[in-house]
Amino acid sequence: MRIRGVDHEPEEDFAEFYRRCADACLRAVYASVGDKSLAEDLTAEAFARAYASWRKVSQHPAPKAWVMRTALNTHVSWWRRRRREVAWDAGLDRADGAEPALALDPAIRTALRALPTRQRQVLALRIFLDLDTATTAEVLGIAPGTVTTHLSRATAALRDALAPAREQEPIR
Repeated sequence: MRIRGVDHEPEEDFAEFYRRCADACLRAVYASVGDKSLAEDLTAEAFARAYASWRKVSQHPAPKAWVMRTALNTHVSWWRRRRREVAWDAGLDRADGAEPALALDPAIRTALRALPTRQRQVLALRIFLDLDTATTAEVLGIAPGTVTTHLSRATAALRDALAPAREQEPIR
């Protein structure tokens, strides 16, 4: 129902933003934290905060990155309150054997789990959200060169973990 004299565009803009970006943000947060239900909670909280501050967020140069950073900050706050890490496999094993909607290949999940948190965050922003190096650096509060280093190390570690074992021929 529309009320005369009330501007509905901000709500409609947010609804369109949410429809367009929710899945990508959820995948990025999931890749970063490794727990599907936690990723859903963090993403929902981040979008709720984005809605509450939509006038400011809509003017941000990268609103998806704002949501991702908010979700990660919420996770850090949650982790600090509990003073322990959340297990990567929590909530992923289902009794009915069905795959969760955001399930990653077990080998990829294992390789991601082995990466340091910052490298997982850089991968999530650069690969899942397709942000450039400068925006990723701004979102994480680190230098662009540090983003490049983390991305390089993360991809090298993933390549080593996921590449089939190569048979080495003896040197003659």
